Amino acid sequence: MIALVVVLVAAAGFAVHHFWTGRAQPVSVPEVVRSAAPEEAAGSSAAGLEPDAGPSAATVSGASAVGGGGGAAGASGAGIVVDVSGKVRNPGIHRLPAGSRVADALRAAGGIRPGVDLTGINRARLLADGEQVVVGAPAAPGGNGSGGSAGSAGSAGTGAGTGAAAAGPIGLNTATAEQLDTLPGVGPVLAQHIIDYRTEHGGFRSVDELREVNGIGDRRFSDLQNLVRP
Repeated sequence: MIALVVVLVAAAGFAVHHFWTGRAQPVSVPEVVRSAAPEEAAGSSAAGLEPDAGPSAATVSGASAVGGGGGAAGASGAGIVVDVSGKVRNPGIHRLPAGSRVADALRAAGGIRPGVDLTGINRARLLADGEQVVVGAPAAPGGNGSGGSAGSAGSAGTGAGTGAAAAGPIGLNTATAEQLDTLPGVGPVLAQHIIDYRTEHGGFRSVDELREVNGIGDRRFSDLQNLVRP
């Protein structure tokens, strides 16, 4: 009897299992994934490239504009170099804007020393590149006022040389401080240095000894060597 019950229970369990596994089950519809159309992909690519192309073009245009502006600024910013010597506060080489005049060169050199005669100096004259402006040098008789006083490198040398030749070179062993002060680039202090050297060394034996005076360099010596004698 017990064996029959066990068999029936087993048969019932098998039937239930068979019924459960054989029942109909719902089937879900698989999700369809669409791929981008070729036109859309091309449009996206073009749209993605446009932002990059804009800044690049703007950068190239900006660089061209800056380059052009720099060239124009360089052309307009060209200057001249002049040599201002003689009785000015700061003689030497000075760089000035193109179109500068003699007055601008004198201003760049610190101005003219007090007591210097400005007769014959045309302060309104335009300067050229490489020009020399000499203030206070002896002027040549009958000169045009632009040679020894404020002329170009060539005319200044000619005017100063002619004026010195007409008046005669200044004797280093006999000149007073006032006479030495009339030389280009020589002021009261440098004139006293020349006299001190003359006193200490018993006079000048040659013009070349002028190089040994405190305050006289090669450039100033070249301005003086034709205007003085031992």
